[in-house]
Parts: sequence; C-alpha cells; structure tokens
Amino acid sequence: MSTPFRDAELARIRADFPILDQKVHGKPLVFLDSAASTQKPRVVIDAISRLYAEDYANVHRGVYQLAERATAAYEAGREAARRLLHAPDAREVILLRGTTEAINLVAQSWGRANVGPGDEILVTAMEHHSNIVPWQLLCAERGAQLVVAPIDDSGALVLEELERRVGPRTKLVAAVHVSNALGTRNPLREIVEIAHAAGARVLVDGAQAVARLPVDVRAIGCDFYAFSGHKVYGPSGIGALWGRAELLEAMPPWQGGGEMIESVSFEKTTWARLPHKFEAGTPHIAGGAGLAAAIGYLEAAGVERVEAHEDDLLAYATEAVREVPGLRLIGTAPDKAGVLAFVLDGVHAHDVGTILDREGVAVRAGHHCAQPVMQRFGVPATVRASFGLYNSRADVDALLRGLRTVVEVFR
Repeated sequence: MSTPFRDAELARIRADFPILDQKVHGKPLVFLDSAASTQKPRVVIDAISRLYAEDYANVHRGVYQLAERATAAYEAGREAARRLLHAPDAREVILLRGTTEAINLVAQSWGRANVGPGDEILVTAMEHHSNIVPWQLLCAERGAQLVVAPIDDSGALVLEELERRVGPRTKLVAAVHVSNALGTRNPLREIVEIAHAAGARVLVDGAQAVARLPVDVRAIGCDFYAFSGHKVYGPSGIGALWGRAELLEAMPPWQGGGEMIESVSFEKTTWARLPHKFEAGTPHIAGGAGLAAAIGYLEAAGVERVEAHEDDLLAYATEAVREVPGLRLIGTAPDKAGVLAFVLDGVHAHDVGTILDREGVAVRAGHHCAQPVMQRFGVPATVRASFGLYNSRADVDALLRGLRTVVEVFR
C-alpha cells in the first residue's frame, strides 16, 4: 500500500512549483483549487520555454532538424498520455484542447454516426456541464433522449437506478470518473459491465481523475476516456481522448483541414490514418512538450503516492472542518478523492471565498460548472477546497483558520 509523502519529500515537491513561493494579501499563498487547474512544476515551465527557445517549428511536415525536434517533443506528449492511461497503442490517443473538446469530438463524430431517433444517451446526475451539453446538442439534432441516473444524498451514484435506466435504446453511457463538485469516485468497472451488457458504449470523463489516482483504460474496460493537460500539472489548451482503435477507425472526421487528410482533390478527399484523422490544423506544439514533462513529473512522484497523499489530506480536512459552526459538507460519498465541498449557514459561498482570499487561501466558490449538482442539493453554490500533490496538512490548517475568521465576521 502506498503512503503519503513524508515532510522532506513534500518540501522538495513544493520547491518544484515556483508559484507557491509568494504571498497574497501579505499572507503565504495556500492554493486549494487544483480541481479547477493545477499549478505547474519548473520542469513543465522549462520544457515549454525550451521548445520555443531551441526547438520550435511546425510539426509532422518539415524535413529539417528543427521540425524533427519539434515533432519529437510534441509526439512525446502523446506517448506520455498513452502511458498515463495504460493504453495499448499511441495511435488510439488523439491530442486535443482538453476534456471538453474530446467529449464534443465523440458526440459529433461517433454520436452523429451511431445515434438516431428514439435512442438514449445516459449520464449521471453528478456530471459537469462539459459532459451534459454536448449530449444535449446531439440528442436535439438526432431526435434522441438524454437520460439521467440519480445520486443519493451523499453524492454517490445509485448504481441500481443506473442499471434500471440502461436498456436496448441506450447507445452510450457518459460518466465522470471523479466528480469535480462532490469528489465522488464512480464504480466505473460496474458501470461498464452494465452498459456493455446492453450493447451500449461507455465514455469516461477523467478530468479530475488522472492526476489523483492510477488509471488503466484496459482494466476499466471503457470505450473512450478523456482528460485535460492543465489538470495534470501540464499546460492549458492540450489534452487527450483515448478511444478503442476499431471505434476510432470507423468514426468519420469531425473537423476538416490540414494534417487530417491523406489526399485532396476537388473531386474527392481521403483521410489520414489514426491518430491524425482527428487532428486538423496546426496543434498546440508547446502544449505537447509540456504535457510530456508534466506526466513525466507525475510518474516520478508516483501516482499511487499522490493518491495516498490526497486521501490523507481529504480525511484530515473532512474531520477538521466539522468543528466549524454551521458548516455542512456537500458530498460525503464513501469513496471520494481530493475534493472537499461545503456551505456555511447564512453566508454566500462567494463571501466565504473572498474572505479566505484575504487570508491567503485560494478556493473555488460557485456552481463549479455543475449546476444540476447544486440543484440536487438545493444550494446555489458551494465552497470547494481541492488538493494537489503539493498541499500539506498545514494548508488545511490555514483553511480552518480562515473559516473561523469567516464565522467571526458573520456572527
């Protein structure tokens, strides 16, 4: 079993993130918003800088050395994403802007080809907007229906209700791996078994999972898995979709332009082979280099160690905030990862976030792009503290001190 980082290890990790070494409003910065976006270690910043300073050129086409070096740096990001997901083949990894674009690709390519009138797309009630809206658009266009599997009062998926809603009309089940609003970890293997037994495909939104726990798409058994680079300590504007090769091969391209073609004439165009069929236009070249560095950094730290570390912080924080008068946790599922959401009686979440900011503590306050989750729990917004591998118990203590200040202000 993996163990949390020891104090000396954590000190070395924190030293790798230059942004953490600063004060905000005269207080040491405590960054507890990694579910929104993670901070970047020096190796990622250096990889991006080096790409522009030493290796930059357009990729995949040039025959000169700079172009070859830039292509190698960019393709290293694809190979790193393959390793991170334990995918069998890098050709199955499509590099895109992030999770949202990956889900839209599946909706607009696979969905248009496979979903028709009367069909159903099933999502869970804990999804964020990026795993709801693309399917609503598809359903409206194709005459299909969006079906929602409920969650219970703890924020856990009601698996029996999901199973009851999956049937012969279900074409796809789209489920989050870890909820950004609740922290709930979904039982993906069981979801996949239920969906596949009905002949449905499964897409997993892994945006919150890949930096927090080991992911193996072969063990999960899903058909598509999406994640974003900026939530795995890499740059924004880069991410990946993994899909089974036979599905990707059968899917039509969803955007046209350079790189995704094999040949073009005014009479007929043929498509490039995987993965380039889905990568029209010049990609985020420096993003690929940064993604490779970020995943390499995470692997060196040990994803299992990160999971143990965040689990320890979550348990410590969950117990600590129970002492705050009027605080109610939103999301208490038995299986959670790295996200602590709550409300304070009589205090709007934005006011809590603003006061915490004055104390140097950066948290998220709002609906977290998951308005249906807020509606499920009858709140307009929550305060969300989310952890990264650089956080410590001292950061949780700072959060607790800030919350006591909030209580005093509104007493």
